Amino acid sequence: MDNSGKEKEAIQLMAEADKKVKSSGSFLGGMFGGNHKVEEACEMYARAANMFKMAKNWNGKPPSAGKAFCQSARLHMQLQNKHDSATSFVDAGNAFKKADPQEAINCLNAAIDIYTDMGRFTIAAKHHITIAEVYESELVDIEKAIAHYEQAADYYKGEESNSSANKCLLKVASYSAQLEQYQKAIEIYEQVGISTMDNPLLKYSAKEYFFKASLCHFIVDELNAKLAVEKYEEMFPAFSDSRECKLLKKLLEAHEEQNADAFTEAVKEFDSISRLDQWLTTMLLRIKKTIQGDAGDLK
Repeated sequence: MDNSGKEKEAIQLMAEADKKVKSSGSFLGGMFGGNHKVEEACEMYARAANMFKMAKNWNGKPPSAGKAFCQSARLHMQLQNKHDSATSFVDAGNAFKKADPQEAINCLNAAIDIYTDMGRFTIAAKHHITIAEVYESELVDIEKAIAHYEQAADYYKGEESNSSANKCLLKVASYSAQLEQYQKAIEIYEQVGISTMDNPLLKYSAKEYFFKASLCHFIVDELNAKLAVEKYEEMFPAFSDSRECKLLKKLLEAHEEQNADAFTEAVKEFDSISRLDQWLTTMLLRIKKTIQGDAGDLK
């Protein structure tokens, strides 16, 4: 379907909105309904943005959906319509995500500033997650993704949304371990494990978090890992019967004996029933490399 007509119409609307904004700022325009003109311009920018969306013009030249939503957001702010301004910044961010991730982040940050100023921390947290995802997938800046997941977790905790906070913290733990920040990862996995082990609906996940914490301990020091496993068994008796705990004990034994084959065999046996994901594979390989004379794979 040809939407080039929509694009032309949108460009025309943008030009008309620009004129209204300029005339509202003049002395006569200010005396004769300046604010009314700004409101009309606001509406025109939003309509133009939606037409650009229909034409799939996210961030090109001539003006695009993202730029039109941004203009609308700024005018809403001028009119003290905070909520509408924040919504328009979010729309701008979503439009820019298609073509300009950094500009998308700038717009979402502008929306977050408004929402936190209004005390809307749950919505702010949600947009911090969106920014973290842009850093993960588009800009591949894991440190910045971690910072936004942490901020989201803080806001969720403040609003007593502990389940949402834990989801963000688990992302932080996963990335921290990948970046070899093991102590940080251990603290989070333990904290989330303890908070879920007494919950009838979530306690099944606790063994996974204690397993991951143990692996992080193991990479740092074998004795630490042994002590951690004992501690988790004592705190959460169901962990003792889990396949994860049994695997850890086999791996500790193999490592103590510096037996790479026994280590690999234990991993293969576990993997045949519960498939290892990329994160677990990476951590297990890091542990295995500490066995002398190891070839560095799990085959």
